[in-house]
Amino acid sequence: MKQISKILVPTDLSEHSRRALSYSCWLSGEERAALVILHVANELKTWEYYSDDWPISGLEGKSWPADRVLSEASLDLSRFLEPSMTDLKKAATASKRVIFGCVAEQIAAVAEEEKADLIIMSPRRHRKLRHVFFGSVTDTVTRISPCPVLAVAGQLPSKPWRGRFAPLYLPWPRRKIAAV
Repeated sequence: MKQISKILVPTDLSEHSRRALSYSCWLSGEERAALVILHVANELKTWEYYSDDWPISGLEGKSWPADRVLSEASLDLSRFLEPSMTDLKKAATASKRVIFGCVAEQIAAVAEEEKADLIIMSPRRHRKLRHVFFGSVTDTVTRISPCPVLAVAGQLPSKPWRGRFAPLYLPWPRRKIAAV
């Protein structure tokens, strides 16, 4: 089996990403692998639609400089990592990177550049029509990635089933209501 020496963990600063981060910290500690935490700054955050200089009716807003977007994203990533410092101490080495661009393509590019052996992501569960047409970032990264992708998903809550179909097939004793 191939030894894992570098793990890439992309994050979008959500609770789903926190799950993948804690799992990757544990795996990094077990395998003595380097951990690279990646945050891709979204292109939509580079536009300031509601500005004091421009009227609200026009969406022409002024664009932010790229270095400001990257510094804001780096600050957001640092705030995101603060609660996970105990988990990060389990990792052999940890580094963080903030880049700008299209999310899925940048994740695959950084994985190739860093020569990552594994990408750990935590997908969001979309049950809507949007997922059928557009897919998800995890699906796209899985298709274009130069290395294996591990998707760490949380448990689904169990649905109550007793009383729906069971009485048709299994005559369970029902509580009888006392007549007063």
